[in-house]
Amino acid sequence: MSHDGATSRPARRPARRPVLRSAAFLVSGALAVTALAGCSSDDDQAESSSPAAAQDIAPAARGDIADGGTLRWALDALPGTLNSFQADADAGTSRVAGAVLPSMYRLDNQGRAVRDPDFLEKAEVIQREPKQVVLYKLNQQAVWSDGREIGAADFAAQWRALSGKNSAYWTAHNAGYDRIEKIERGKNNLEVRVTFAKPYADWRSLFSPLYPKEVMGTPDAFNEEARRTLKVTAGPFSIKGIDRGAKDITLVRNPRWWGRQAKLEQLVLRAVPREDRADALVAGKVDLAAVDPEEASRITLADRDKGASGPLAHGPGALTPAQAMRSWAVAHGEDEDAADAELDARAKTRKAAGKYEKEQSRLEGYVLRKSLEPAFTQLALNGSVGPLADERVRRAVARAIDRKKLAEVVLKPLGLPANPVGSHLALAGQQAYADSSGALGSQDTNEARALLADAGWVSGGPLKKETATTKPKTAGSEADSEGEKSRTGAEDKKAEDKKRAGSDSDDGTYIVGESDQKPGDRQPPLLDPGRTAAYQYAALLRQADARKLRGADKERKHADQYAKEAARGGAPGAYAPKGTAAPAGAPAGPLAKDGKPLTLRFVLPSGPGSDSLRAVADRISQMLEKIGIRTETSKVTDASYFKDHIASGQYDMALYSWPASAFPATDARPIYAKPVPAADGTLTVEQNYTRVGTDHIDQLFDQAIGELDEGEERSLVKQADARIWAAAGSIPLYQRPELVAARRNIANAGAFGFQTPDYEDIGFLKAGARPGAEPNASGKAHSSASPAGKSSEEPSEKPSEETSDE
Repeated sequence: MSHDGATSRPARRPARRPVLRSAAFLVSGALAVTALAGCSSDDDQAESSSPAAAQDIAPAARGDIADGGTLRWALDALPGTLNSFQADADAGTSRVAGAVLPSMYRLDNQGRAVRDPDFLEKAEVIQREPKQVVLYKLNQQAVWSDGREIGAADFAAQWRALSGKNSAYWTAHNAGYDRIEKIERGKNNLEVRVTFAKPYADWRSLFSPLYPKEVMGTPDAFNEEARRTLKVTAGPFSIKGIDRGAKDITLVRNPRWWGRQAKLEQLVLRAVPREDRADALVAGKVDLAAVDPEEASRITLADRDKGASGPLAHGPGALTPAQAMRSWAVAHGEDEDAADAELDARAKTRKAAGKYEKEQSRLEGYVLRKSLEPAFTQLALNGSVGPLADERVRRAVARAIDRKKLAEVVLKPLGLPANPVGSHLALAGQQAYADSSGALGSQDTNEARALLADAGWVSGGPLKKETATTKPKTAGSEADSEGEKSRTGAEDKKAEDKKRAGSDSDDGTYIVGESDQKPGDRQPPLLDPGRTAAYQYAALLRQADARKLRGADKERKHADQYAKEAARGGAPGAYAPKGTAAPAGAPAGPLAKDGKPLTLRFVLPSGPGSDSLRAVADRISQMLEKIGIRTETSKVTDASYFKDHIASGQYDMALYSWPASAFPATDARPIYAKPVPAADGTLTVEQNYTRVGTDHIDQLFDQAIGELDEGEERSLVKQADARIWAAAGSIPLYQRPELVAARRNIANAGAFGFQTPDYEDIGFLKAGARPGAEPNASGKAHSSASPAGKSSEEPSEKPSEETSDE
């Protein structure tokens, strides 16, 4: 999850690109959900045919890439562990693992799991009854860096460590591994037979990455040694050293690597915090780095201005004609004090402009590569307490917001496709993707008002006078220090007086985030950047992978009702009961019920990147204002955002992101599982921080995870997604942008999108060479010639070609 943090890490299958984990099985009420899933707006095949944005990695054939060189790739921080299966594993852990460890499967540029032929010759389901058996045939050349063959002993050690049966292993999850009954050697050490106690649809998610038995064999090696170093590896690179002082991890070519030799001689992963990223680029300390919109804009401008003469039309020295005339007039005016002050200001501006121009000239060596991250930002609605505990209010909120406009706020300025995300469980381009938002209904202000009216929230209702008290300061709150104000008390009265007075320039609506803006206030960046995402994701992935099966009897009685209501395009409650009139025009006053106003607390992080989240939150607040819902914005520290607010349920609305997965039946279940009451009366929410779920959603996930027919599994996943939309606990908004600064001559690296990087193909272009080779389905560039002593690139395979039903 982006800007995703929490009390514990979502159990996940660590891979070269991190994803979330979970699992399950069951069946009741499928007809009703099938009808709901039919609310998809377009044909499933058309929707999943291609990603919303192509990857941008400057693809080049290996023959056009120079041999050797060192590439410095920025990380947000050095990984705290090199063990991908521990709770504090992060993006840096995954990047190291992707370069130095085996993975049986990796992701292609459409988010599909494809076999990695460097490690795996073949994998197939050879038996379904009485138990599922998968046979792996390993590449006979595959060896660890100590010369030992990669084999069944490594698979068995990893299974035992991650099965959950030995509590001495401090694992973040056991999803999938807990379904394995036994692992045996086949005809030889290169054949591995995996027998499952229960059917497991997402078996391809296992053993990626695969650690050597030296790491998985004992709790001490797993818990402690693998945090600091990996003595035995098997990938195109190996670890030369970790310099904690310099904050560098240096990877070098693996001399025992049997595949295509890495083009780079060294790959240095350098920790550069986001706040220092711009300075590092200007100083030339990194060659490849994810950047925020502000840095991305500067790189784009530097590229545009390359070779131009004259002063820059942007930066501190750029003045409009009116500003220049005013400055001249003040500097030459009769007021000597004002003239002196203006001359001093102009001197400082010239100095700043000179510095800015030098920095821009140094940024000319970079280009911006951009795509869409395999992650989406959602509006989370806390359904456990307060007004949002009523599903009609949640649906009213969802029907009031225009997701297309919110996507445009973030993506349009970047020149990226601004399409709202239509699924909780997959993104455009993935096989499981289908737009199921019709199960909830499209944006409709009148329908939203009608839902609120049906829930008992009326305009102009009497409000109880509350005794003035000092609100206790919430953990991590920065409202006082940052001057953040809530729309309550005297401020509400002032807003109402303004509405009643009216004016030619004001329609009487209090616009949250705009009405308070002063002329000349700088607009915040309109993007939820990766730094926020990385923090949230690292913190969220500490959640344990608890899984409990729930019965279907509580939902069976609702199946017929869902089936009937689905015929008109939505789930029961998605529309107000027939005959409920929507209030005419905008609300005349605050909506109230039982003497209380309808006010929702919008919690946002205050650290780096929070300005962009606030821009999106302001737009949402404006949309809700139109149906009579008021918002209070609370800015809290990043460290407390998930721990003290989202994970603990201390919020009404929040914005954060989840990464997409190639295995949604497994990975998404804990995010949407129905909370279960614990013995102490609290709720066990797994990763479902909205606390909204149903038995039926759980049953669909449980059934999907045990369904070995891939088409049927995807159908069940889509049905589950329709149910999640109908529950209105989380509203997907937009796919997050991926912005990467890269040296101009770097090839096969940048904004990867879904694809796992091919580390051996990353490098620097030869003099005179230009990127532009057409990547194949796996994301690799076609090469007309093979390097000496190496075989040519193998064609990519679709998952369906890798699994036998026999």
